[in-house]
Amino acid sequence: MAPAFDVNSLEFKLPDLGEGLTEAEIVRWLVQVGDVVAVDQPVVEVETAKAMVEVPCPYGGVVTARFGEEGTELPVGSPLLTVAVGAPAETRAPEEPAERALQAAEESSGNVLVGYGTGAAPARRRRVRPTRATPPAPAAASVGRGPRRPPTRGDGPVPVISPLVRKLAREHGVELRALTGSGPDGLIMRADVEAAIEAVARAASAAAAGVAAEVRDGVPLKAAVREADEPIRVDRAAARRQVEAGQEPTRAGAESRHPLTGIRGLVADKMARSRREIPEATCWVDADATELLAVRAAMNGATNPATTTAVSGRTTERDGQKVSLLALFARITVAALDRFPELNSSVDMEAREVRRFADVHLGFAAQTDRGLVVPVVRHAQARTTASINAELIRLTEAGRSGTLTPGELTGGTFTLNNYGVFGVDGSTPIINHPEAAMLGVGRIVPKPWVHQGELAVRHVVQLSLTFDHRVCDGGTAGGFLRYVADCVEQPAVLLRSV
Repeated sequence: MAPAFDVNSLEFKLPDLGEGLTEAEIVRWLVQVGDVVAVDQPVVEVETAKAMVEVPCPYGGVVTARFGEEGTELPVGSPLLTVAVGAPAETRAPEEPAERALQAAEESSGNVLVGYGTGAAPARRRRVRPTRATPPAPAAASVGRGPRRPPTRGDGPVPVISPLVRKLAREHGVELRALTGSGPDGLIMRADVEAAIEAVARAASAAAAGVAAEVRDGVPLKAAVREADEPIRVDRAAARRQVEAGQEPTRAGAESRHPLTGIRGLVADKMARSRREIPEATCWVDADATELLAVRAAMNGATNPATTTAVSGRTTERDGQKVSLLALFARITVAALDRFPELNSSVDMEAREVRRFADVHLGFAAQTDRGLVVPVVRHAQARTTASINAELIRLTEAGRSGTLTPGELTGGTFTLNNYGVFGVDGSTPIINHPEAAMLGVGRIVPKPWVHQGELAVRHVVQLSLTFDHRVCDGGTAGGFLRYVADCVEQPAVLLRSV
């Protein structure tokens, strides 16, 4: 007779991956049910706060369940997977307690995540004692071996271990006895229940919309395999032909729905919260940036090319980087915040106080293929212009490649928004909650301008400041923006604070 197993199942929940993050989207599972994982081994890749993060599991053992398919959005604290830690009962010493099997998993994890310390006991423990004579075969061994015959179930127990799976089925009216489990020995997993729910939802949606076998102008829609916007293109083409024939179009186009998940969902939530909670106001001014452009050209003309250090033999890239306009505006912003620290703050309405920060953690808005991101240049007040420039380049490259960490996307105290790269002059941006202000920079274009009493063509930029009216009045905001404009028009003004 095969030995019985005494297994302890540990539930690993999605940890807090950084400040202010409340949810994450599963991008890619790195393990399968039945895989053996080691302590601190990455088990899933998630996307949160516009960053891709590999999440390590603090337990070692066999993966018995995964919660959520790729593309599913999970809140922090919800189960990610369960890991079985144990050994055959007959191989243990009689006096050894069952908890001894968990010691390695609980004490050896050194990869600490926020809200998931290594010394704390696991949130949940379930002791599972299989009554079968043979141990369950790994799930990986049963995949790809042809269709399985559904087990015959009378009035006996339904093969479900997780109470979360039972609850999910109960809430959606799924009959567990009608399902064939994909887990070991026909074990019904969460994915099986979710697949059943999705199948019912698809059938109901198709029946309600009447598009299951609909044909328009001889073109079947087959919405299940089309892109989200394909039905719209088909309907518009049909409507165009009807108009050309002098007929009234039957409909302008099918409705296209796009879920607010992932990056777009995070941006939507944060923007809505900012507009809902912050009483913002905006002021703006035009400034002559001709001298600033001349200073930048002089700085870059004097920049040394990248050189090789004789001692280390390594190439120093920072000396060869050209200073960007964004870096100059960032340096000006830091100097302005030193004169007007009220804008480097945040409002805590529960404590009814304004928190004014000593450090300037300068965020800058960057548009990438993955959406809008706001990386943060930390301790900008302690950096030179060259250091700020190098950090802007590094963070921008990381944002484009999708390798920004949550720590590089959070903790900002003020944001610089260069919307001029989109070819627009002005904007009234939404403040990056929970900050108190944002400086906007429009495009720099040649315009007629009175310079030294004469009309001349100068390079003009529009600057705007959106601020939280709870932290300061208009006089402070106007003083800040005027100082920024003065530094743009006369960069030598910066020398007073350097």
